[in-house]
Parts: sequence; C-alpha cells; structure tokens
Amino acid sequence: MFSRKNKVGSMVQWLYPGLKVKRWLLLSACGLAAALVGFTLLVGPGLLHLAEKIHAQLLIHFQNRIYSSMLLCAGLLMLLFGLQKTAAAVKEVLARHQSRPLIEVLFTRRLLEKGPRIVVIGGGTGLSTLLKGLKEYTSNLTAVVTVTDDGGSSGRLRGELGILPPGDIRSCLLALADTEPLMEKLFQHRFTGGAGLEGHSFGNLFIAAMTEMFGFQEAVKLFGQVLAIRGQVYPVTLEMVQLLSEDVEGRRFRGQSTIYQGKGPLRRVLLDPPSIKPLPEVLAAIEEAEAIVLGPGSLFTSVIPNLLVGGVVEAIRHSRAAVFYVCNVMTQPGETTGFTAADHVQALLDHAMPGLIDCVIVNADLAVSRDKLEPFLKKGSVLVRPDYKRLRQQASRLINGPFINRNMPTRHHGQRLAQAIVEQTLAYAGRNRTKAAVKQFKSFDSRIRRQLDRLAKEHRCW
Repeated sequence: MFSRKNKVGSMVQWLYPGLKVKRWLLLSACGLAAALVGFTLLVGPGLLHLAEKIHAQLLIHFQNRIYSSMLLCAGLLMLLFGLQKTAAAVKEVLARHQSRPLIEVLFTRRLLEKGPRIVVIGGGTGLSTLLKGLKEYTSNLTAVVTVTDDGGSSGRLRGELGILPPGDIRSCLLALADTEPLMEKLFQHRFTGGAGLEGHSFGNLFIAAMTEMFGFQEAVKLFGQVLAIRGQVYPVTLEMVQLLSEDVEGRRFRGQSTIYQGKGPLRRVLLDPPSIKPLPEVLAAIEEAEAIVLGPGSLFTSVIPNLLVGGVVEAIRHSRAAVFYVCNVMTQPGETTGFTAADHVQALLDHAMPGLIDCVIVNADLAVSRDKLEPFLKKGSVLVRPDYKRLRQQASRLINGPFINRNMPTRHHGQRLAQAIVEQTLAYAGRNRTKAAVKQFKSFDSRIRRQLDRLAKEHRCW
C-alpha cells in the first residue's frame, strides 16, 4: 500500500510531459463543454432564460470572492477526485499483476522511447550484463549477437537440429525483458535429468521449437514479444558458421569450444565459410545508431566474430555514431592469457581496421579482495591492467572508472557501465549531430535521468 506522499507523487506524475495523456484529457474537457453548449442550444430559449435567472441569483449571493474561490476549488477538487478514481479503475484492470504503479510503468515507457539509439555487438554474459543496465535508460536498443557457439546446450541443439545456437540470443532477450521474474526464471531453467534433456535450458528448447514452426529469425522476434523486451535482438547472420582460431604458438583450433583446451593466448580467428552475409536489419540498425558498443564479452569468440561477417565493419566505419569498445575486466585462459587492456584493443583493430574505435572504456578498480579473485586466479584469469599510454594512442578518448562488479569479478557493474555509455553518447550527439538530434537528446535532461536512476535503484538488483 502506498503512502499518502506516494499517492500525491503519482498524481503529479500524470502532469509530466511526454505521457501523451494530458492532450486527451484537454480534448475531453473541450468536448464536454461543446456538448453542454449544444445541449443548451437544442432545448431552446426557455432553458437559457432560466439559466440567466439562476446566474443572476448566484451573483447576488456569491459576490464575495471568498465564496467564489471556494466554489472554484470545490469544482477542481471534484474534477481531480473523479480523474483519480478513473485512473484507479483503469489501473485495477490493466495493472493487476504489475509490481510497479501504472503511472511509473507508463512514464518509464514513454521516457525510454526518447532515449539514444544504441547498437551493442557481442555475445555471452558480458553483453547481457550491459543490456540490463542500458534498458533502464533507453528502449532504442539493438543487440547484435554472435552465432559461433558450439558448446553446451546451444552446441547440442545446433548439431542435432541444424539450427543457429540459441544460448546467447536467449540471454540477451531475457536481459531486455520487461516481464515477471517468474517468467525469466522459467526460461533460464536448466533440466537436471531426463533422456536427452539434461543440461538444456527451457529457453533454448522454446526457441528451438519455434524455429521449427516459424524459422529462426521469426522465432527470436516472437520470443521477444512474449518477454515484452525493450529493444531488438538480432543474430549477426542467419548462416551456419564455425570459428577457426590460431594461438601465438601456431596451434590451430576448429570450433569455439576447443579453444580453451590450449594455453593461449590466441593470435587470430577466422570464420568458416569466410563469405558470410549479415542480417540486413543489423546493417540498418548500425546506420541509424547514435552509439555502437563493441563488447563486453569474450574478445575472440564473442566480439571479433561479429566483425568478420562481411559488411559489418564497413557499416560501422561509415556510420556517424560514436564507436565504443568496452574492455573485459579479467583475462580468459586459452583466449586472452596475459593480455593488457591495450592488447585487447590491438587484437580487435587487427581483425577489423585501424581507427575503428572512438572511445575505449576500461576498469580502473583493481582493489578487489583476494577472496573474491582466488577462484578465478586458480583457473588462470587475472585482472586486466589498463596501460594508459598505449590506450591513448589507440583511441581518441579513454574512459576509466570503477566498472568491475566486486561480487563477481569476471563481470562489469552493469548500471555504472550503462550510465557512462549513455552520458558519453548524449555528449557526442550534442557536438556532432544535427539540430534535430540535439533537440531530441536535450529532452533527456538531468531531471529525467534522476527519475530513471531512482526507478533503477528501486526496481533493479545489481
């Protein structure tokens, strides 16, 4: 039950700009006035004469401004009370299962529609972590996901059914979901027994079933509708592709899952077959983007494979968007063993093209407790060191901050990372975009961001 203060705050929120509610209330009020005038004209001069007499008597008895003010206030209170009861009735029907007030849901939806257009390219846990943070600032999100995964549940479904691996797609869809927690738990659930089911997640099987019915692309779209996601999720290509890799000692690996059998680090990766066509929607999203974010995620197996698909790098290069690279917070054994932050950036540029990145985001918080790091250190992972001198030579802008999740040191702090990206996107748009774009982003002012931050703190767990 909300307190009286929260109720007043909710009523005030109905007056916020951008909800597209006040215009209809004003139209309704004008319509009511027009109907009253029309009714009066229809009933004839008799009623008008009676109304004049009543008006004259009221003027006689209520000439005092105090009485007039009381009458005006009483009318306004009756109007507000009626609107509140109307809104409560609508809320009871539409928001019976909502965990948040209907006005906050409406306010957030309308607000996020004005957010920056951001394309995030990658895969795995890193991408989904960032998407969870970004969806609190904008619904104009596009996640471009790699399709080279051939291990675990995704690999089994890929081999047995001949479909694209659904695991990373599923994680991104759930990260952008605006649905009940029970639904998210259901689609993340992994079977622990049963003939052929053990290890499979329900979400992967759901996508596989819909793929047989509608095709992979339509299955992803429909799954997103079921979860009411904020944004779009696309595989980078609809073609079956496999990852080829070579480490610094010349050893070669076929398939993503075999890479971690070596000591690493990797030197280069290739796609087989090499001539892969990207999804047209991916290129369109890149062209329209205000910001393009590469990573976070496994450098050689989640981020770079997307850039090897024909036309993707060229589309990024020709886009007017700011291009960010989010460097991982810890190295990965067999893939980036011993890499510094600049080594990550250089490997990406070597596979794409020089000058592709405008801004590098690195974690500067290296004071993580030994107890939290110990399990990962035993596996060969260490914190990525930000060698600032080389980084400044690789990109025109460098952002460093406490972006690591201290409770899970292999992951970023999604909310801090998302806030940094949104702020830089807004600043970049203000300097380099058209007047129309600047005007659009100015609506995303400090008041709105404070509101979004409050909602994020109240309704998200980080």
